[in-house]
Amino acid sequence: MKWTITYYSEKVQADVFTLPKGLLARYFRYTDRFEEFGPDLGMPHTRAMGGGLFELRIKAQKGIARVFCCTVIGNRIVVLHQFIKKSDKTPTKELGIARRRMKEIKDAYA
Repeated sequence: MKWTITYYSEKVQADVFTLPKGLLARYFRYTDRFEEFGPDLGMPHTRAMGGGLFELRIKAQKGIARVFCCTVIGNRIVVLHQFIKKSDKTPTKELGIARRRMKEIKDAYA
């Protein structure tokens, strides 16, 4: 069963593609795995955040990034939001953006 990766918007896609090179390389490596196995790769690569939201955990020499995604009908993974992590805890603001966008996507496919 193959999975398809789409983006919440063109801006989200552009934001992801502007990650520093090392982080972007790891992002592509993990999304290749997404296409084969789905969004729940398990720790330390992904973490389920509840309600169908997943956090892709990317670490490279240039820093740490997080990419939030969710699944919708038809084996589609929707990338919702990304940010460069600068503290130990995921900022509430960043998580809120991802949850809000996930609700929009899930409501559109309901």
